[in-house]
Amino acid sequence: MTKKYQAPIVKKAFIILKAISQSAKGLRISEVSSMLNISKSTVHGITAALDDQGAITRDSVSKRYTIGITLMELGKAAYERIDFKELAQPVMEELMEQCQESVFLGIRNNDRVTVIDIIESRKDFKITSPIGTSLPLLAGATGKLFLSRMEPKDLQKYLHSDPLIRYTANTITDPDQYEKELIKVRKNGFAFDDEEYISGVRAVAAPIKRYGAYIPAIWVVGFKASMTQKKIPAIIEQTRDAADKISRKLSI
Repeated sequence: MTKKYQAPIVKKAFIILKAISQSAKGLRISEVSSMLNISKSTVHGITAALDDQGAITRDSVSKRYTIGITLMELGKAAYERIDFKELAQPVMEELMEQCQESVFLGIRNNDRVTVIDIIESRKDFKITSPIGTSLPLLAGATGKLFLSRMEPKDLQKYLHSDPLIRYTANTITDPDQYEKELIKVRKNGFAFDDEEYISGVRAVAAPIKRYGAYIPAIWVVGFKASMTQKKIPAIIEQTRDAADKISRKLSI
């Protein structure tokens, strides 16, 4: 087996970038150091280099670092390279009209799920999220869907390495029970989230065929009051059909 090349300074730079990007107000060097347990001198050196390249920018008054234009440009360029969004949009719009709920398109991004497109419901009260939002891999329906596609050995390691996070009272936190849920997902071809990630919210997700390096999925999200048990079977069928349509388009 080829040994992976380790570049600690690069890894730390990305960890710092991630921390800064997730802070609404930005972070000072001392805050980054304390939060990530990295020495101030190291943080200072890395942030200075990132600032020089425009990846982050420092407010002269508050001394806080926020995401810079260069990183935004790189993110925009990466997003625009995901060309299957255009193929998926008409299908997503049709699905939204059918179920009257918000429809999401996303890809697995290591241990996260990234939203790459959304067709919002026309309702006044709806579930929405900015494009680029990053969700935990174990979050609700999408988590079940992506984990169900993992190799058994990798899945065992993932589920048993750390305690499963409880997001709501309905979250499955027992690894064995979660594995049984994944067996159903593989068998049925869809995943269902019944208030397991956000209280009062349900979701249905279906897999789309792999596209190059991307592992995509489509999912419908709505409030429990509108995504009733009576409507769920139809939404499941509609979501699966939409995923199949997108998969067929990607095969042409």
